Amino acid sequence: MRIALFGATGHLGHAILDEALARGHDVTAIVRDPSRLSTHHARLTVVAGDVARPETWLPAVHGSDAVVASLSARRDGNPDSLPANARLLLDQLPAAGVPRLVWVGGAGSLETAPGVRVLDDPNFPAAWKAEAEAQGRALEIFRASTSPIAWTYISPAALIEDGERSGHYRIGGDQLLVDAAGSSRISVADYAIALLDRAEKGDAPRRRITVAY
Repeated sequence: MRIALFGATGHLGHAILDEALARGHDVTAIVRDPSRLSTHHARLTVVAGDVARPETWLPAVHGSDAVVASLSARRDGNPDSLPANARLLLDQLPAAGVPRLVWVGGAGSLETAPGVRVLDDPNFPAAWKAEAEAQGRALEIFRASTSPIAWTYISPAALIEDGERSGHYRIGGDQLLVDAAGSSRISVADYAIALLDRAEKGDAPRRRITVAY
């Protein structure tokens, strides 16, 4: 596959990049500062571009089989950029001949009970709340979109951290997945596996899913 990746210099984005290259995919990484990406590979092309400025990356993604967006608002401190960039990608990618968009979503909008989201918990970390709410607004934009692109919004477990690459995970929908001990977790490496599996198979079009152990 030809995959275009936004956010390859981030922690999750870098794991997705490594997994995609390990699978033999050709990857175009669109990053604002190429000097921050130390990976060198024969199947990796690095393009200086800003997701908010389509003219800087549209030619580079043309004809890609899938675009993966692993975006964060933390560096700029502007959570509103998440829903804005979701809308922009939905609008722009079809004209570039891209059939599939995979979005790295948040866990905050997952439900712990009917109508009760993870981020509604009074103990939800205040430092994460603005971005969690922005990811929720991005999800609303995906669901309301009439774009022809086959998007998939993938929420991680409540806890996503470095750990083993086991290749095992479960897929859920809008409800937070927990294990037998009541824990909701996934390693960064296994999240990347689940995401690339969806990008390859295209088996969750126009859906929000979640992945966890």
